[in-house]
Formats: sequence, structure tokens, C-alpha cells
Amino acid sequence: MGKGRPAACPRESSITSCSSASSCDADDEGVRGTCEDASLCKRFAVSIGYWHDPYIQHFVRLSKERKAPEINRGYFARVHGVSQLIKAFLRKTECHCQIINLGAGMDTTFWRLKDEDLLPSKYFEVDFPMIVTRKLHSIKLPTLLIAECVLVYMTPEQSANLLKWAASSFEAAMFINYEQVNMGDRFGQIMIENLRRRQCDLAGVETCKSLESQKERLLSNGWETASAVDMMELYNRLPRAEVSRIESLEFLDEMELLEQLMRHYCLCWATKGGNELGLKEITY
Repeated sequence: MGKGRPAACPRESSITSCSSASSCDADDEGVRGTCEDASLCKRFAVSIGYWHDPYIQHFVRLSKERKAPEINRGYFARVHGVSQLIKAFLRKTECHCQIINLGAGMDTTFWRLKDEDLLPSKYFEVDFPMIVTRKLHSIKLPTLLIAECVLVYMTPEQSANLLKWAASSFEAAMFINYEQVNMGDRFGQIMIENLRRRQCDLAGVETCKSLESQKERLLSNGWETASAVDMMELYNRLPRAEVSRIESLEFLDEMELLEQLMRHYCLCWATKGGNELGLKEITY
């Protein structure tokens, strides 16, 4: 599987076991719906110039529905933050590493990294757990695992088992996690209720209480360092020229709503080993 193309499996596959294919489809329908929503939002943001992605048009149709400015800016911050951490890891390892993108959906990171000559030695897009088990256990490369809004759909026990497996399977590794945070307040409860109305339950939301609870989950499951930042803090640290550019694309009169949304998502990263590579020094 080297640099030719990513290893991929159908998005419809569940990461947990079910008694039948029909029950899997029913149980996971809400989660699959969030994948479609995220893809459409990214496609729209790209279409009006938030960031450059010439590949997403081949995977996602352009919705006729205009997305709200706070949604577009939130996705811009998400894509920028995750991308910066990915590139920092690749440069530290000089691309002699592998990336495992969990629940990748319609993500186009592989092709965008290829354009920048930043492909790792191996790149996996995961849907079926057996692919990771079969092909990666014996690989000793530094490994980057990416989970964007994936762990929150698992129970705390399931996500803990995944994090423990990752920490114990690779000698030098980094884990990037993007998902909800500060979900105990009223705004967080409204987010949970809105998803439940769409038959989408956040099974792991109790781990999303705070930045500290996010870091503690990583540290208690075998990772040596852990950092976390809410997306408003990340947005405020983005390059000012880039922020000015995207803010000029469309008018936003609900800055308070943007801040509320950003305060309820976070970017976390953890490392294990790789001291000689300086993995502990990586930040966005």
C-alpha cells in the first residue's frame, strides 16, 4: 500500500460489531448522516473560497443550501488546525511515517498532501477495524492516527480501548482528536438534544466535559503527553492575514454564536515515544 493511493473501505461499515447487517445500518444511520452533513459543509466552504481543495468536488455534490457564516468559519478553523498538526508531524518525521485516518469519510487529506509532496510512507483511511489489525501490527514506522468526530460516537469504554490499542501498538505515535467539549452547559445540552432528534446519540459525550477531561482520557490510556485547545482559542491564534481574508468573504453579524460554537469543539493531540524525533514539541 505505499504512496499510490490510500487504503480505504466503505464508509457504511460500522466500527463496532452488530448481530446483522440490517441492525448495523439502522444503528449507524444517524452517525452516517453526520458524515454527509460535514462533507456538504466542507464542499460549500471550499466553493466560496475558505480554503483550496480541488478534490472534494469529485466526492461531494455542491448543496443548493447556503451554509451560515459561523459554520463556514468553524470548518475553516477545523481544517486549518488539523492540517497544521498533520504537516508538523510529517516534517518532524521527514515523512518516514504512516497516517491512519479514523472514520475518514470523504476526507481529501491524502491527495492534498500528495500535491505538497508531503505523503507519508503509508496512508490508511479506516472503516473496517480488521484492515488496521491485519496490516499495521508489524509496522514500526512512526504513526499518526486522526479521529475527527469519531470517538464521541463510541462509549467511553470503546474509545478507551481504541486509545489503549493505539498507544500499545506503536512505538512512536501521535493521536489527533477533534470533537465536542464543554458539553455540560446549556449550549452543549441543546447540541445533544438536536442530534438526538436526528436519531444520533453521542455515546461518549461524558468524556467531552472539559479540555482537562479530554487530556485525562489520553493520558490514562497509555499516551505520554496530551494537549487540548478549544477552537475559539485556535481561531484567535490563526495567522491574522488568513483570518482577515476569510472574514472578508461574507458578513457575519452573530459573533457571539460563532464563539459559542467554537468553545464547544476542541482539538486534542497526544504523543508517545519519538523523543529523538521531537514529537513532544509538536503544536499547531
